[in-house]
Amino acid sequence: MRKSNNPVRLTHCLTFDIEEHFQVSAFDLPAHRKRWEGYESRVQRNTEKILEILVDRGIRATFFVLGWVAERHPNLVRSMVSVGHEVASHGYEHRMVTDQTPDQFREDVRKSKRILEDLIGKPVLGYRAPSFTIVDRTKWALQVLVEEGYRYDSSIFPIRHDRYGIPGAYPHPHRLDTHMGSIWEVPPATVRIAGSRFPIAGGGYFRFFPYPVLRTLLKRAELEAEPLVIYLHPWELDPAQPRMQGPLVSRFRHYLNLDKTERRLQQLLGDFQFGPIRDAVTL
Repeated sequence: MRKSNNPVRLTHCLTFDIEEHFQVSAFDLPAHRKRWEGYESRVQRNTEKILEILVDRGIRATFFVLGWVAERHPNLVRSMVSVGHEVASHGYEHRMVTDQTPDQFREDVRKSKRILEDLIGKPVLGYRAPSFTIVDRTKWALQVLVEEGYRYDSSIFPIRHDRYGIPGAYPHPHRLDTHMGSIWEVPPATVRIAGSRFPIAGGGYFRFFPYPVLRTLLKRAELEAEPLVIYLHPWELDPAQPRMQGPLVSRFRHYLNLDKTERRLQQLLGDFQFGPIRDAVTL
């Protein structure tokens, strides 16, 4: 694969990965998956809170929706589209790409796309892998996405991490060629410090840094005159969510500063201008 020249656009991209609090990869054990239907569902109320915030601000975003969630909350998905947001795919059952074969991955992204398109009545163009797990050894997934009709991916994090990332990957939106055609890659935001890329895109990074520090880093990254891709999850605005069992590091990452996320999101929306990914790249 090779990349082409990236577009220079000043619109930043606001994205949300729509999943339940118990579906995060950090807590992904077979015993947990078997109990998904028995856990308290909180995704609708948390996503509706996000939608209210965005409506109040007049901001549109991209929602990467899990097919499993869409099946159980179809009206939630329709409401996203009704107020102008973009609906994209987060796969069907939140399995990391690194845990799937190509055939399993194809079935997962095909099933999710079909469910979402049947609900919203329009093509689903984008995909984001659970835990950003399109990595060096799973780049074959990009060709599958092209074959299944996706126009862009937002899964390759140009950093080093214990679960995901491709260090040295191009950090801004660009086209990648596969044997079956090209696809846009729209990476989460990073900033260059001392010759290395550091993540500032959202999630745990959004909750770890004090907001003034994060804002400074985002403003520094903005000087590269490329769209910043920010992401959050509905459960990150829900400090009262039930606590899951899991490794200490995973619990620290998941529950850190949940009580501060909503306020920081409001600050972020006041400091930067955002839109959906579909408006930031030429599809």
